[in-house]
Amino acid sequence: MNTDSRSLPRWIDIGLIPVINIALALIVSGLIITVIGEDPLVAVTVMVKGALGYQEGIGYTLYYATNFIFTGLAVAVAFHAGLFNIGGEGQAYMGGLGVGLVMLGFDAALPIALLLPLGLLASAIFGAAWAAVPAYLQAYRGSHIVITTIMFNFIAAALMVYLMVNVLIQPGQMSPQSREFSMSGHLPFMHEALAWIGIPFARSPLNVSIVWALLCCLGLGAYIWRTRWGYELRAVGHNERAAVYAGVNPRRVIVVTMCISGGLAGFVGLNEVMGVHHRLLLDFTAGYGFTGIAVSLMGRNHPIGVVLASLLFGVLYQGGAELAFEVPAITREMVVTIQGLVILFSGALAYMTAPWVERVYHAVKPRRAPAASEA
Repeated sequence: MNTDSRSLPRWIDIGLIPVINIALALIVSGLIITVIGEDPLVAVTVMVKGALGYQEGIGYTLYYATNFIFTGLAVAVAFHAGLFNIGGEGQAYMGGLGVGLVMLGFDAALPIALLLPLGLLASAIFGAAWAAVPAYLQAYRGSHIVITTIMFNFIAAALMVYLMVNVLIQPGQMSPQSREFSMSGHLPFMHEALAWIGIPFARSPLNVSIVWALLCCLGLGAYIWRTRWGYELRAVGHNERAAVYAGVNPRRVIVVTMCISGGLAGFVGLNEVMGVHHRLLLDFTAGYGFTGIAVSLMGRNHPIGVVLASLLFGVLYQGGAELAFEVPAITREMVVTIQGLVILFSGALAYMTAPWVERVYHAVKPRRAPAASEA
């Protein structure tokens, strides 16, 4: 059988299959909600209204989506090079550390116009540096990138605990967090930025880092599909031996790609540390690095798909919080279960439905009329 005739068009692979997976996850979630005696339709309505029904909810949804865009892009660019970066959590931690150190060191002396680019650079450099070691071990020592990036998550968490408890903690403060940055070290919130141009918007953690997240999507798309370096990256991801034959250095590509991936994950620290908390503290990553894996898989490792998947997970996070508040029978743990089901069906079981979707597609697809030379 001709394999080309069995391939699915892009609109099914990128659009329809993820929608089916989400629908299956929601159906299973609805069955769980029904078992505990609640109406699943009411639960869905509460989630959607909580995430998109009012300005503050929209702000929170987009705030969560910003972090998912950064970590989703980080996983996606590594995937294109045939690498599985599970270290986004640690790289985001290090990115936040870089931002925090710059703010703590210079917030009293420099204006926001200088602190913002310094914060961007610090988050990218610290995240990239944390990814560079696993990249080197993979490229030059044969260590598997999955194992090393997982290990570096734990090392990053332990390092942050030590620094926050023993070095960076605010004097006289019991909880492990630094002093608050001065106003020059605060990213403007979106409701403040919109107020400058006369557009009223409710207060929320959403800040201008979402603009940087969207610019990263455009930049990464151009890098992967419009540059020679992106061609080399994809060549290594498709077939490393063929890439070597074409004159590509896979070791260099692996290191550079992982540094880009780590830098993108590090921007989570920009959003959280400089944009929301305005101080260094523990656990600000909140699992965004791991969720970014599902975001990338659902978005088929494409920047546009990552944005759409990030919006979905933003709705799940914000809508889930509203659901746990409005429907007491649905606890926070059940909301996490619903989120986990979406991750399961969109990640680990991403192509579970592909075989029967393919059979249905080719069953209803009009057969091509034979050409005159074939008759």
